[in-house]
Amino acid sequence: MIRINQLKLPAWHKEEEIGRKAAGMLHAAPDQIKKISVVRKSLDARKKEEIRYIYTVDIELAGGERAEKKAAARLKRSDITYIAPVSYHPPKPGIQDAGGRIAVIGSGPAGLFCTYMLAKQGYEPLLLERGAPVEERVADVDEFWKTGVLNPESNVQFGEGGAGTFSDGKLNTGVKDENGRIRKVLEIFVEHGAPEDILYLSRPHIGTDRLRGVVRAMRDSVIACGGEVRFHACLTDIRIQDGRIRGIVINQTEEIEVGLLVLAIGHSARDTFAMLRKRKLAMQAKAFAVGLRIEHRQDKIGQAQYGDAWDKLPPADYKVTYTAKDGRGVYSFCMCPGGYVVNASSEEGRLVVNGMSNYAREGENANSALVVTVSPEDYAPYAGEEGEPADPAASALIGLEFQRRLEERAYRAGEGKIPVSLYGDFKRHTLSKEAGSVIPSARGGFRFADLHKILPPFISEDIIEGIEAFGRRIPGFAAEDAVLSGVESRTSSPVRIIRNEEYTAEIAGIYPCGEGAGYAGGITSAAVDGIRVFEAICRKYRPGTREDHGGKAERETE
Repeated sequence: MIRINQLKLPAWHKEEEIGRKAAGMLHAAPDQIKKISVVRKSLDARKKEEIRYIYTVDIELAGGERAEKKAAARLKRSDITYIAPVSYHPPKPGIQDAGGRIAVIGSGPAGLFCTYMLAKQGYEPLLLERGAPVEERVADVDEFWKTGVLNPESNVQFGEGGAGTFSDGKLNTGVKDENGRIRKVLEIFVEHGAPEDILYLSRPHIGTDRLRGVVRAMRDSVIACGGEVRFHACLTDIRIQDGRIRGIVINQTEEIEVGLLVLAIGHSARDTFAMLRKRKLAMQAKAFAVGLRIEHRQDKIGQAQYGDAWDKLPPADYKVTYTAKDGRGVYSFCMCPGGYVVNASSEEGRLVVNGMSNYAREGENANSALVVTVSPEDYAPYAGEEGEPADPAASALIGLEFQRRLEERAYRAGEGKIPVSLYGDFKRHTLSKEAGSVIPSARGGFRFADLHKILPPFISEDIIEGIEAFGRRIPGFAAEDAVLSGVESRTSSPVRIIRNEEYTAEIAGIYPCGEGAGYAGGITSAAVDGIRVFEAICRKYRPGTREDHGGKAERETE
């Protein structure tokens, strides 16, 4: 097929103009084009008087491969090339016996996609999730936001779909797609109810309202293929013999023999990390980022990004980065147009925030995290109990303790509700008394507080420096009444579980996977890592049924 890059059209073009423009660029008659597929669509608003969409499209000509190669060679343009189609193909299964069932811990994108691919290839995996199924989980989260009564095992962090289920459902990633894995992830999402535009939008998103149905549909597919899915099943111990995983303990009491164990535990399973460290699983502290959320009126962000056309275009977003004077990076993360700031806590007496949008992004405010990169050397002094240094013996988990200290301060600052401050007051170290033009969108309630009491001084200073810099790029970004809230402490895992080139840990048969294990940073990259771990298992082991490993032979429907 022929790939055309940089096909540019006015923002308000009609769909049929894509084909006409492609035909013109190829110097071909419209009837010579057999099929046109949009690969990528992005909005270019750098010139507000000339906003346009930029497409990448794939063209199949009526004359087939020979005609396509000839046309591309004749045109001699860098933006028009012949490409061979790339599609994902799973590896050929290996011949070794796994020695027992394959258990996957965690139903976030890494665990869910690993389980899905294993099930589709006949491995009949067992997926164990400590939290609730999505329909039950939604009710638990709504109750928490209304009453403040937290369910530690069913919340924004724990439950079917992982933390991303209560987010914007953003699928953009910097991961390269040489083997078609990203495309495969997007196609699987669409097959299970996601909007088709995620296949080509430059910044695709599903939205939390639609993502919930998608993950439930994927659960149904896993079960239909012979897999088993269990909820309220927390991994509380592992059984090791001769340096290899032999079994797991669920909810302190139930023992299950396993041959392979995929650890897709997510970044918030702090008790699980502690248990794994006790069992001598090799891990290390890693850099991550912490900070605050910032809210602006969505119409103001639209006007700043798109000018007078803002209300005729999709809700505007932004992505900003800055290097502070102390050398640390300050950047926006998980930007949610038309979204909400949510209380995403998972532990009693600790509070963390996240951002969430529905597919329509219909909320009045835009919000994003503004975070500062921190290394183990940066956060170690703040990782112990209040006024005490971190325990050197727990060095691999000091990032978790650092998060806990920040979240305890946030809980106290907001008296159990999300602590917020106007940016102007935060900058001047004064306490806010009332909101300005930006009304906080908090799900779970909010309270004005001194956010400086939450963060180490160097992080607060870098955030202020960053906001001022971003205000010079986006008019109104540094507005006095922009709303800050905290604490945004779970941008990614502060721990990495060590794995080798075959994706296994030092303990044979254990496969660390996804964001919690330290190998991904978002829904798509986590899903791709889940597929990589599936491939590693598939290349080595042959499929096996539950009967082969002493499990239930029947295929359950719930």
